[in-house]
Amino acid sequence: MVLVVGPRQAGKTTLVRKFANDQRPFLSLDDPVTLANAKSDPVGFIRNLDGAVIDEIQRVPELMLVIKQSVDANTAPGRFLLTGSANVMALPTIGDSLAGRIEIIELFPFAQAELLGRKGDAIDRFFNNEPLKITDAVVGHELAELVARGGYPEAVARKDDRRRAKWFNDYVALILDRDVRDISTIDQLEKLPQLVRLLAEQSGQLSNHTNIASALQISRATVGRYLETLERLFLIDTLPPWFSNRISRLIKTPKHHFLDSGLLSALRQFSPAPPQADPDRFGPLLESFVGAELRKLIGWSDHRVTLSHFRTKEGDEVDFVLEDQQGRVVGIEVKASATLRRGDFSGLRKLEAAAGDKFARGLVLHDYDGLRPVSERISGVPVSVLWST
Repeated sequence: MVLVVGPRQAGKTTLVRKFANDQRPFLSLDDPVTLANAKSDPVGFIRNLDGAVIDEIQRVPELMLVIKQSVDANTAPGRFLLTGSANVMALPTIGDSLAGRIEIIELFPFAQAELLGRKGDAIDRFFNNEPLKITDAVVGHELAELVARGGYPEAVARKDDRRRAKWFNDYVALILDRDVRDISTIDQLEKLPQLVRLLAEQSGQLSNHTNIASALQISRATVGRYLETLERLFLIDTLPPWFSNRISRLIKTPKHHFLDSGLLSALRQFSPAPPQADPDRFGPLLESFVGAELRKLIGWSDHRVTLSHFRTKEGDEVDFVLEDQQGRVVGIEVKASATLRRGDFSGLRKLEAAAGDKFARGLVLHDYDGLRPVSERISGVPVSVLWST
Protein backbone atom coordinates (compact mmCIF):
# COMPACT_ATOMS: atom_id res chain seq x y z
CA MET A 1 0.00 0.00 0.00
CA VAL A 2 1.01 3.62 -0.47
CA LEU A 3 0.33 6.33 2.10
CA VAL A 4 0.49 10.00 1.10
CA VAL A 5 0.80 12.11 4.26
CA GLY A 6 0.98 15.83 4.80
CA PRO A 7 -0.98 18.78 6.13
CA ARG A 8 -4.58 19.40 5.19
CA GLN A 9 -5.07 21.50 2.05
CA ALA A 10 -1.61 20.64 0.69
CA GLY A 11 -3.12 18.88 -2.36
CA LYS A 12 -3.21 15.22 -1.32
CA THR A 13 -6.82 14.61 -2.35
CA THR A 14 -6.35 16.37 -5.69
CA LEU A 15 -3.34 14.16 -6.36
CA VAL A 16 -4.77 10.77 -5.39
CA ARG A 17 -8.08 11.31 -7.21
CA LYS A 18 -6.07 10.99 -10.42
CA PHE A 19 -5.44 7.31 -9.54
CA ALA A 20 -9.04 6.38 -8.73
CA ASN A 21 -10.91 4.20 -11.23
CA ASP A 22 -13.54 1.45 -11.37
CA GLN A 23 -11.14 -1.08 -9.79
CA ARG A 24 -9.81 1.43 -7.27
CA PRO A 25 -12.79 3.54 -6.07
CA PHE A 26 -12.32 6.81 -4.21
CA LEU A 27 -13.62 6.73 -0.61
CA SER A 28 -13.40 9.82 1.58
CA LEU A 29 -13.58 9.49 5.34
CA ASP A 30 -14.56 13.15 5.45
CA ASP A 31 -17.93 11.97 4.09
CA PRO A 32 -20.20 11.35 7.13
CA VAL A 33 -21.83 8.19 5.72
CA THR A 34 -18.53 6.64 4.65
CA LEU A 35 -16.99 7.56 8.00
CA ALA A 36 -19.85 5.96 9.94
CA ASN A 37 -19.62 2.74 7.92
CA ALA A 38 -15.87 2.51 8.39
CA LYS A 39 -16.10 3.09 12.14
CA SER A 40 -18.98 0.70 12.75
CA ASP A 41 -17.57 -2.23 10.75
CA PRO A 42 -13.91 -1.78 9.68
CA VAL A 43 -13.57 -5.42 8.57
CA GLY A 44 -16.71 -5.34 6.46
CA PHE A 45 -15.70 -1.97 5.00
CA ILE A 46 -12.46 -3.41 3.58
CA ARG A 47 -13.44 -7.06 2.99
CA ASN A 48 -14.89 -6.76 -0.52
CA LEU A 49 -12.43 -4.20 -1.87
CA ASP A 50 -9.88 -5.38 -4.43
CA GLY A 51 -8.34 -1.96 -4.02
CA ALA A 52 -9.30 1.59 -3.08
CA VAL A 53 -8.20 5.17 -2.70
CA ILE A 54 -9.07 6.04 0.90
CA ASP A 55 -8.83 9.70 1.83
CA GLU A 56 -8.08 10.96 5.39
CA ILE A 57 -7.24 7.57 6.89
CA GLN A 58 -6.39 9.19 10.26
CA ARG A 59 -10.11 9.55 10.92
CA VAL A 60 -10.37 5.75 11.33
CA PRO A 61 -6.80 4.56 12.09
CA GLU A 62 -8.02 1.04 12.94
CA LEU A 63 -8.62 0.57 9.20
CA MET A 64 -4.86 0.36 8.74
CA LEU A 65 -4.62 -3.00 10.49
CA VAL A 66 -7.59 -4.36 8.55
CA ILE A 67 -5.93 -3.26 5.29
CA LYS A 68 -2.77 -5.02 6.48
CA GLN A 69 -4.68 -8.29 6.73
CA SER A 70 -6.07 -7.77 3.22
CA VAL A 71 -2.61 -7.00 1.86
CA ASP A 72 -1.15 -10.07 3.53
CA ALA A 73 -3.82 -12.22 1.86
CA ASN A 74 -3.36 -10.61 -1.57
CA THR A 75 0.11 -9.17 -2.09
CA ALA A 76 -0.53 -7.57 -5.48
CA PRO A 77 1.17 -4.14 -5.29
CA GLY A 78 -0.71 -0.87 -5.43
CA ARG A 79 -4.07 -2.10 -4.21
CA PHE A 80 -4.55 0.59 -1.58
CA LEU A 81 -3.65 4.26 -1.96
CA LEU A 82 -4.25 6.17 1.27
CA THR A 83 -3.95 9.77 2.40
CA GLY A 84 -3.52 11.12 5.90
CA SER A 85 -3.55 14.64 7.27
CA ALA A 86 -1.95 13.27 10.42
CA ASN A 87 0.99 10.94 10.81
CA VAL A 88 -0.81 7.74 11.80
CA MET A 89 2.46 5.83 11.44
CA ALA A 90 3.54 7.42 14.72
CA LEU A 91 1.04 5.18 16.51
CA PRO A 92 3.17 2.21 17.73
CA THR A 93 0.58 -0.48 17.01
CA ILE A 94 0.30 0.71 13.41
CA GLY A 95 3.86 1.71 12.56
CA ASP A 96 5.37 -1.52 13.90
CA SER A 97 2.91 -3.85 12.18
CA LEU A 98 3.07 -2.26 8.72
CA ALA A 99 6.84 -2.38 8.31
CA GLY A 100 7.70 -3.67 4.84
CA ARG A 101 4.12 -3.42 3.59
CA ILE A 102 3.79 0.31 3.03
CA GLU A 103 5.50 3.10 1.13
CA ILE A 104 5.12 6.58 2.64
CA ILE A 105 5.21 9.74 0.55
CA GLU A 106 5.22 13.15 2.22
CA LEU A 107 3.33 15.91 0.43
CA PHE A 108 3.93 19.41 1.75
CA PRO A 109 2.52 22.72 0.49
CA PHE A 110 4.08 24.08 -2.70
CA ALA A 111 7.79 24.84 -2.83
CA GLN A 112 8.90 27.92 -4.74
CA ALA A 113 10.57 25.67 -7.32
CA GLU A 114 7.22 23.98 -7.99
CA LEU A 115 5.40 27.29 -8.40
CA LEU A 116 8.04 28.42 -10.89
CA GLY A 117 8.21 25.09 -12.75
CA ARG A 118 11.87 24.47 -11.82
CA LYS A 119 13.76 21.33 -10.88
CA GLY A 120 14.13 21.90 -7.17
CA ASP A 121 17.60 20.33 -7.12
CA ALA A 122 19.32 22.84 -4.82
CA ILE A 123 20.16 20.20 -2.17
CA ASP A 124 21.97 18.05 -4.72
CA ARG A 125 23.85 21.07 -6.08
CA PHE A 126 24.97 22.03 -2.57
CA PHE A 127 26.33 18.55 -1.80
CA ASN A 128 27.83 18.07 -5.27
CA ASN A 129 29.73 21.34 -4.77
CA GLU A 130 28.40 22.76 -8.03
CA PRO A 131 28.93 26.49 -8.72
CA LEU A 132 26.17 28.56 -7.16
CA LYS A 133 23.74 30.04 -9.66
CA ILE A 134 22.50 33.51 -8.78
CA THR A 135 19.67 34.24 -11.21
CA ASP A 136 16.41 36.12 -10.76
CA ALA A 137 17.22 37.03 -7.15
CA VAL A 138 14.17 37.87 -5.04
CA VAL A 139 14.76 40.60 -2.47
CA GLY A 140 13.02 43.24 -0.39
CA HIS A 141 9.27 43.55 -0.51
CA GLU A 142 8.96 40.72 -3.08
CA LEU A 143 10.77 38.31 -0.74
CA ALA A 144 8.59 39.39 2.19
CA GLU A 145 5.48 38.71 0.11
CA LEU A 146 6.69 35.16 -0.68
CA VAL A 147 7.28 34.53 3.02
CA ALA A 148 3.86 35.90 4.03
CA ARG A 149 2.15 33.85 1.31
CA GLY A 150 3.65 30.46 2.12
CA GLY A 151 2.91 27.42 -0.02
CA TYR A 152 -0.66 26.22 0.60
CA PRO A 153 -2.44 26.18 -2.78
CA GLU A 154 -5.49 28.02 -1.43
CA ALA A 155 -3.34 30.69 0.20
CA VAL A 156 -1.21 31.11 -2.93
CA ALA A 157 -4.38 31.66 -4.96
CA ARG A 158 -5.58 34.46 -2.65
CA LYS A 159 -4.02 37.79 -3.62
CA ASP A 160 -5.58 39.83 -0.83
CA ASP A 161 -3.56 39.74 2.40
CA ARG A 162 -6.61 39.98 4.66
CA ARG A 163 -8.47 37.16 2.90
CA ARG A 164 -5.37 35.01 3.09
CA ALA A 165 -4.91 35.70 6.82
CA LYS A 166 -8.56 34.80 7.45
CA TRP A 167 -8.12 31.53 5.57
CA PHE A 168 -5.09 30.64 7.71
CA ASN A 169 -6.87 31.44 10.97
CA ASP A 170 -9.93 29.41 9.96
CA TYR A 171 -7.59 26.59 8.89
CA VAL A 172 -5.91 26.40 12.29
CA ALA A 173 -9.22 26.59 14.12
CA LEU A 174 -10.66 23.70 12.11
CA ILE A 175 -7.64 21.46 12.70
CA LEU A 176 -7.53 22.15 16.43
CA ASP A 177 -11.26 21.64 16.80
CA ARG A 178 -11.66 18.48 14.69
CA ASP A 179 -8.49 16.73 13.59
CA VAL A 180 -6.92 16.68 17.05
CA ARG A 181 -9.77 14.49 18.30
CA ASP A 182 -9.04 11.88 15.61
CA ILE A 183 -5.50 11.16 16.73
CA SER A 184 -5.20 12.13 20.38
CA THR A 185 -7.04 12.45 23.67
CA ILE A 186 -6.60 16.05 24.78
CA ASP A 187 -7.89 16.87 28.26
CA GLN A 188 -7.75 20.65 27.94
CA LEU A 189 -8.54 21.29 24.30
CA GLU A 190 -8.95 25.02 24.96
CA LYS A 191 -5.20 25.22 25.72
CA LEU A 192 -4.17 24.21 22.21
CA PRO A 193 -4.94 27.56 20.48
CA GLN A 194 -2.99 29.29 23.25
CA LEU A 195 -0.09 26.90 22.71
CA VAL A 196 -0.11 27.49 18.94
CA ARG A 197 0.01 31.27 19.47
CA LEU A 198 2.83 30.90 21.98
CA LEU A 199 4.82 28.67 19.64
CA ALA A 200 4.29 31.19 16.85
CA GLU A 201 5.94 33.89 18.96
CA GLN A 202 8.82 31.54 19.81
CA SER A 203 9.29 29.95 16.38
CA GLY A 204 12.91 29.11 15.68
CA GLN A 205 13.96 29.45 19.32
CA LEU A 206 15.26 26.66 21.53
CA SER A 207 12.35 24.68 22.93
CA ASN A 208 11.68 25.25 26.62
CA HIS A 209 8.90 23.02 27.94
CA THR A 210 9.17 24.46 31.44
CA ASN A 211 8.44 28.03 30.31
CA ILE A 212 5.58 26.88 28.08
CA ALA A 213 4.07 24.82 30.92
CA SER A 214 4.27 27.81 33.25
CA ALA A 215 2.67 30.16 30.72
CA LEU A 216 -0.23 27.77 30.03
CA GLN A 217 -0.49 26.43 33.60
CA ILE A 218 -0.14 22.81 32.53
CA SER A 219 2.49 20.16 33.26
CA ARG A 220 5.71 19.66 31.26
CA ALA A 221 4.51 16.17 30.31
CA THR A 222 1.31 17.66 28.92
CA VAL A 223 3.32 20.18 26.89
CA GLY A 224 5.28 17.30 25.39
CA ARG A 225 2.08 15.46 24.40
CA TYR A 226 0.57 18.60 22.89
CA LEU A 227 3.70 19.35 20.87
CA GLU A 228 3.76 15.77 19.61
CA THR A 229 0.13 16.14 18.51
CA LEU A 230 0.83 19.40 16.64
CA GLU A 231 3.80 17.76 14.93
CA ARG A 232 1.72 14.75 13.88
CA LEU A 233 -0.79 17.18 12.37
CA PHE A 234 2.02 18.80 10.34
CA LEU A 235 1.62 22.21 11.93
CA ILE A 236 5.09 22.31 13.47
CA ASP A 237 8.41 20.65 12.78
CA THR A 238 10.91 19.63 15.44
CA LEU A 239 14.51 20.38 14.51
CA PRO A 240 16.95 18.24 16.54
CA PRO A 241 20.43 19.49 17.47
CA TRP A 242 23.48 18.47 15.43
CA PHE A 243 26.45 17.39 17.49
CA SER A 244 30.03 16.25 17.06
CA ASN A 245 32.64 14.75 19.36
CA ARG A 246 35.04 17.48 18.18
CA ILE A 247 33.12 20.12 20.16
CA SER A 248 31.87 19.19 23.62
CA ARG A 249 30.17 22.49 24.43
CA LEU A 250 27.14 22.08 22.20
CA ILE A 251 23.52 22.83 22.98
CA LYS A 252 21.47 19.63 22.70
CA THR A 253 18.01 21.22 22.82
CA PRO A 254 15.67 20.96 19.80
CA LYS A 255 13.94 23.86 18.06
CA HIS A 256 10.40 24.11 16.75
CA HIS A 257 9.49 25.66 13.41
CA PHE A 258 6.15 26.05 11.69
CA LEU A 259 5.91 24.02 8.50
CA ASP A 260 4.52 26.95 6.52
CA SER A 261 5.70 30.54 6.76
CA GLY A 262 2.35 31.85 5.53
CA LEU A 263 0.58 30.22 8.46
CA LEU A 264 3.21 31.59 10.85
CA SER A 265 2.88 35.07 9.31
CA ALA A 266 -0.88 35.02 9.87
CA LEU A 267 -0.47 33.91 13.49
CA ARG A 268 2.05 36.70 14.08
CA GLN A 269 -0.05 39.23 12.15
CA PHE A 270 2.85 40.04 9.86
CA SER A 271 2.27 42.46 6.98
CA PRO A 272 4.79 42.13 4.12
CA ALA A 273 6.15 45.67 4.34
CA PRO A 274 9.78 46.13 3.21
CA PRO A 275 11.65 43.78 5.57
CA GLN A 276 14.42 46.32 6.16
CA ALA A 277 11.86 48.33 8.16
CA ASP A 278 11.74 45.65 10.86
CA PRO A 279 14.36 42.90 10.36
CA ASP A 280 13.90 41.57 13.91
CA ARG A 281 10.23 40.87 13.16
CA PHE A 282 10.92 39.51 9.69
CA GLY A 283 13.87 37.30 10.68
CA PRO A 284 11.98 34.42 12.39
CA LEU A 285 9.48 34.29 9.53
CA LEU A 286 12.25 34.14 6.93
CA GLU A 287 13.98 31.40 8.92
CA SER A 288 10.81 29.28 8.97
CA PHE A 289 10.32 29.96 5.25
CA VAL A 290 13.81 28.62 4.50
CA GLY A 291 13.28 25.65 6.81
CA ALA A 292 10.05 24.73 5.02
CA GLU A 293 11.72 25.06 1.61
CA LEU A 294 14.57 22.80 2.72
CA ARG A 295 12.15 20.20 4.10
CA LYS A 296 10.41 20.04 0.70
CA LEU A 297 13.65 19.98 -1.32
CA ILE A 298 15.04 17.16 0.82
CA GLY A 299 12.13 14.98 -0.28
CA TRP A 300 13.17 15.43 -3.93
CA SER A 301 16.91 15.03 -3.42
CA ASP A 302 18.97 12.10 -4.68
CA HIS A 303 20.80 12.31 -1.35
CA ARG A 304 19.22 10.97 1.83
CA VAL A 305 19.52 14.02 4.04
CA THR A 306 18.69 14.80 7.66
CA LEU A 307 17.93 18.31 8.91
CA SER A 308 19.07 19.70 12.27
CA HIS A 309 20.46 22.87 13.87
CA PHE A 310 23.82 23.75 15.42
CA ARG A 311 24.46 25.88 18.49
CA THR A 312 27.35 26.15 20.91
CA LYS A 313 27.08 27.18 24.55
CA GLU A 314 28.94 30.36 23.57
CA GLY A 315 26.04 31.34 21.32
CA ASP A 316 27.50 30.53 17.88
CA GLU A 317 24.79 28.92 15.80
CA VAL A 318 23.76 27.70 12.36
CA ASP A 319 20.04 27.67 11.68
CA PHE A 320 20.01 24.53 9.51
CA VAL A 321 22.47 21.68 9.12
CA LEU A 322 21.96 19.21 6.28
CA GLU A 323 23.83 15.92 6.60
CA ASP A 324 23.89 13.10 4.05
CA GLN A 325 24.52 9.40 4.59
CA GLN A 326 28.26 9.86 4.08
CA GLY A 327 28.33 12.33 6.95
CA ARG A 328 28.93 15.32 4.69
CA VAL A 329 27.52 18.56 6.05
CA VAL A 330 26.03 21.68 4.50
CA GLY A 331 25.37 24.56 6.89
CA ILE A 332 22.74 27.22 6.17
CA GLU A 333 22.37 30.39 8.23
CA VAL A 334 19.48 32.79 7.57
CA LYS A 335 19.67 36.58 7.95
CA ALA A 336 16.91 39.09 7.24
CA SER A 337 19.31 41.94 6.49
CA ALA A 338 20.84 42.91 3.15
CA THR A 339 24.21 43.70 4.74
CA LEU A 340 26.32 40.91 6.20
CA ARG A 341 28.92 41.42 8.92
CA ARG A 342 31.85 39.28 9.93
CA GLY A 343 30.00 37.87 12.93
CA ASP A 344 27.23 36.53 10.69
CA PHE A 345 29.64 33.80 9.55
CA SER A 346 30.96 32.77 12.97
CA GLY A 347 28.53 29.89 13.40
CA LEU A 348 29.42 28.43 10.00
CA ARG A 349 33.12 28.65 10.85
CA LYS A 350 32.51 26.76 14.09
CA LEU A 351 30.48 24.15 12.22
CA GLU A 352 33.25 23.85 9.62
CA ALA A 353 35.76 23.21 12.39
CA ALA A 354 33.49 20.62 13.99
CA ALA A 355 32.76 18.77 10.72
CA GLY A 356 36.33 18.95 9.37
CA ASP A 357 36.73 17.29 5.96
CA LYS A 358 33.02 16.42 5.98
CA PHE A 359 32.09 20.11 5.67
CA ALA A 360 30.85 20.48 2.10
CA ARG A 361 29.60 24.06 2.06
CA GLY A 362 28.35 26.88 4.25
CA LEU A 363 25.82 29.47 3.10
CA VAL A 364 24.34 32.59 4.64
CA LEU A 365 21.00 33.16 2.93
CA HIS A 366 19.95 36.80 3.15
CA ASP A 367 18.03 39.63 1.53
CA TYR A 368 20.57 40.45 -1.18
CA ASP A 369 20.88 39.89 -4.92
CA GLY A 370 24.54 38.88 -5.25
CA LEU A 371 27.18 36.33 -4.26
CA ARG A 372 29.58 37.17 -1.44
CA PRO A 373 32.38 34.58 -1.07
CA VAL A 374 33.99 34.65 2.36
CA SER A 375 36.23 31.61 2.10
CA GLU A 376 36.66 28.60 -0.14
CA ARG A 377 33.63 26.86 1.33
CA ILE A 378 31.54 29.69 2.86
CA SER A 379 29.51 32.33 0.99
CA GLY A 380 26.68 34.77 1.39
CA VAL A 381 23.92 34.23 -1.18
CA PRO A 382 20.34 35.35 -1.89
CA VAL A 383 17.53 33.27 -0.39
CA SER A 384 16.36 32.55 -3.93
CA VAL A 385 19.41 30.31 -4.49
CA LEU A 386 17.04 27.62 -3.19
CA TRP A 387 15.08 27.76 -6.44
CA SER A 388 17.46 29.39 -8.93
CA THR A 389 17.96 27.45 -12.16
